[in-house]
Amino acid sequence: MFKKSMLAGKGLIVAMLLLGFNQSCTNLDEEIFSDLTSENFPTTEEQFISALGATYTSLYGLLNHNSIFSLQEVSSDEMMIPHRGADWFDGGQWLRVHQHSFNDAEESVNNGWNYLYGGVNNCNRVIALFETLVEDGKVAEEDATAFIGEVKVLRALFYYWLLDAYGNVPIVTSFDESEPNPPTKSRQEVYDFVESELAANVPNLSKANDVSTYARMNYWSGKMLQAKLYINAEVYIGKDEYAKALEACEEIIDSGLYNLEADYFANFNADNSGSAENIFTIPYDEAQAQGFNLAQMTLHYANQNTFSLAEQPWNGYCSLQEFYNSYDDTDVRKGEYGNQKVRGNFLAGPQYNAGGTVAAIDAGVEGWIQDPNSGVWSPDPNATIQDPDGPDLVFTPEINEIEPNCLRQAGVRVGKFEYENGATANLNNDFPIFRYADVLLMAAECLHRMGMSGDGLMYANMVRSRAGQPDFGALTDDDLLAERGREMFYEGWRRQDLIRFGAFGDAWDFKAPSEPCKTLFPIPINQINANPNLDQNDCY
Repeated sequence: MFKKSMLAGKGLIVAMLLLGFNQSCTNLDEEIFSDLTSENFPTTEEQFISALGATYTSLYGLLNHNSIFSLQEVSSDEMMIPHRGADWFDGGQWLRVHQHSFNDAEESVNNGWNYLYGGVNNCNRVIALFETLVEDGKVAEEDATAFIGEVKVLRALFYYWLLDAYGNVPIVTSFDESEPNPPTKSRQEVYDFVESELAANVPNLSKANDVSTYARMNYWSGKMLQAKLYINAEVYIGKDEYAKALEACEEIIDSGLYNLEADYFANFNADNSGSAENIFTIPYDEAQAQGFNLAQMTLHYANQNTFSLAEQPWNGYCSLQEFYNSYDDTDVRKGEYGNQKVRGNFLAGPQYNAGGTVAAIDAGVEGWIQDPNSGVWSPDPNATIQDPDGPDLVFTPEINEIEPNCLRQAGVRVGKFEYENGATANLNNDFPIFRYADVLLMAAECLHRMGMSGDGLMYANMVRSRAGQPDFGALTDDDLLAERGREMFYEGWRRQDLIRFGAFGDAWDFKAPSEPCKTLFPIPINQINANPNLDQNDCY
């Protein structure tokens, strides 16, 4: 048996996972790891851990713009990308995604598919390598089993995302080309596959919660994935599995290995690898593990001066007024309007340059002109649209319109994750895929749905108390959905939550009621053209 080793700190963890690869997060078809063969690698535990690198680096593209995470967020009621004059029309894609009129030719829909199957492909590659080593007698089966199980659970995560977003998809578990055009499997079959993979492999994963398992699939992240699968079973397969979801959540809770951080924002700091709350993360690094592009995606051009950013942001993603207003002003998660020195889920109100005293200026503000001699700004008498706040950069909760002339400064921006002074386009913050607060809220929801709301109050109120909010006296569907939104903002779960609570088809800012079939994205037309065995989802 291999002697168990410990990885010392995030830097070494990232280095071990990277294997020296400088991965491009936008090239979804790139064959990384192609030089690894059963003839030369691996034979030691350290080499096995390194061999896992291609599977985990597959995650780095999750937070890129124009793929699966963008679809999840912009199709919900917490995020939108309005058409701001000359910027962000993008063929109308993000207007359609927000309004649930997306189609099978959307670039993001195809990118999301490629991203998720790219992750599956890399997992299949490594599983095949490990199994070949065992079959050839080069590695003992007992030494390879745990690593194969770990990769299979990670592959189950990619399939879980496919199940959630596309529903009816092929199941590919081989790395050979014996079936170049795999057929569509029903959502029930995909659900059964994910469930069976987790049941078979999670019990064999490490129960350690330390640097040796950080940013890797361990027993507890596997349990979290089971909880996510079961809490949504009624949506996926029409079956109530809340008892199983609760069992998985309570096993995590009873382990005592995870706790709520006293400071909510400790989970989202630039250096958050020590959080006692984060169960499974993507360990982003500005140099070696790139892909967390949030600053570029949400901040205004002039915010480059606010945070002394290395590159100018793109001024796109913003939250909706109704969602922003769902927070009480006393909620520590909301932040303070116009006060950049107080962390919040949102950047709202006047923005300032680094140092916090000089106003950030929007040089392209609508309807204002600057005297070239005096530097004084004044209204442009010929302007057809004018920002009432003038050239000073002010993020307003109010959004004047979704298209075609949404004001450049309209919409509060994502402030949840710390923007380091001097940050590059790729943030250092680790991104939490699974977090302990989510476990507590899921446990509360399961108990509520099982007719034991009183028992669930304790879990929900632990989360509210940390945010400085009064306890719920009772649980309702509306309260649970709203609290999940406030707590889990911009962590990729809102679309799923809205669907589970029956609210995804509701009207919200700039969106009319939508059809029930829009709870699934279409199978991309590019994929159907390439594989005639794929079946399109209803509604498309």
